[in-house]
Amino acid sequence: MKNYLQLNLSLLYWIFIAPFTGQFFKIAPIFRQMVFIGVRAAPMVALTACSVGVTLAMQAAHSLESLGAQMYIPDLVMLTLLREMGPVLIAVIVIGRSGSAVAAELGTMKVSEEIEALEVMAIDPVQFLVVPRFIAMMIMLPALTIFGNYIGILGGWAVCVFALDFNTAGFILEALQSAEPWDLYSGMIKSVVFAWIVITIACNAGLTVEGGAEGVGQATTTSVVQALLAMLVMNAVLTGVFFFAS
Repeated sequence: MKNYLQLNLSLLYWIFIAPFTGQFFKIAPIFRQMVFIGVRAAPMVALTACSVGVTLAMQAAHSLESLGAQMYIPDLVMLTLLREMGPVLIAVIVIGRSGSAVAAELGTMKVSEEIEALEVMAIDPVQFLVVPRFIAMMIMLPALTIFGNYIGILGGWAVCVFALDFNTAGFILEALQSAEPWDLYSGMIKSVVFAWIVITIACNAGLTVEGGAEGVGQATTTSVVQALLAMLVMNAVLTGVFFFAS
């Protein structure tokens, strides 16, 4: 916990304070990490979001048809994706793909003494290694969440139009009438918080690896488990805050 808090404080320093003292972080590594963390995860996110949207629409149709309330299927798909399923499931994908890769990469650098070499050259490992990954994750996870929401709604639309005799205009109108801007904003707030949790846990696990290759494997597994648990707990907390605040 001490190492994790120190890492967060160092990140805040290098991002918000150091630039005013002339110590700027480089832009090129951030773009490389954005491609690795976000762009390459886009196909997995699209497949997951589409399958969720299709499943939501089919399950809603099965339940609401008996009540004569099929017209509310677009409402359920839209609200569920924007508020909960979109941010949470896409965060799970990013944890499993990108978070584990970051932990393994930094852990390998730790056991091969590359991080010690940076310190010998008076290069701060947090500034050089963690800050680009942190900024990239804070940008790309919300972007992937928006992308996944669109794909998920498209999957729900496909089921409604091709299997349930909806028309496109009716689906769009019903979905937009049910959703409010706050539904999107609450999901985006969650994705930003999840991004912070995921990348800081992954980087902390990688930087504190001990015990060679076996330690790298254990740290990677630990980072994924901790990030998943922290993300789910924080999702419940944020949902409770949004529920009682409204």
